[in-house]
Amino acid sequence: MQVWLEIFSIVAAVALVVQVVILTGLLLQMRRTTKNVNRMVSEVQSRMGPILTRMQILLEDTQPKISTMVNDASHIVYLARGQAQKVDRVFTEAADRFRGQPGLQFKDKFWAPMQKASALVQGIKVGIDLLRSRRRSSDGRPDRRRSDEPREPQEEELFI
Repeated sequence: MQVWLEIFSIVAAVALVVQVVILTGLLLQMRRTTKNVNRMVSEVQSRMGPILTRMQILLEDTQPKISTMVNDASHIVYLARGQAQKVDRVFTEAADRFRGQPGLQFKDKFWAPMQKASALVQGIKVGIDLLRSRRRSSDGRPDRRRSDEPREPQEEELFI
């Protein structure tokens, strides 16, 4: 059993030496990688520093201008909306007037002559009825139907 203990101790010692060598290699590689990363970060910072400074200066210069432009655009939209409402109102009023005028013209130009023609026809009808009633009265046959009806409705129809 003593032999096994010596073999086990030798194997453990060899494994420990291998682990130390591997860890030392990893440490050296990490140092190289860290140096490379630090160098690249320094380069990026040296290149980006002036760009970021310029960007900040540009933003500081343009921010008031952008604010002014946004305010101006807002004011222009407000004025345009007001003008559009005025134009809409003018067109609506014009359209309403246009709709009203042809209607009045149609009424005046079409219905007035129609009323006159109706009155003329009614007058002719009354005249014919009057002539008929005179003929019948000259024949000696009184027309009771006509004499019983009042003449006011006929005269009223003339004035409608």
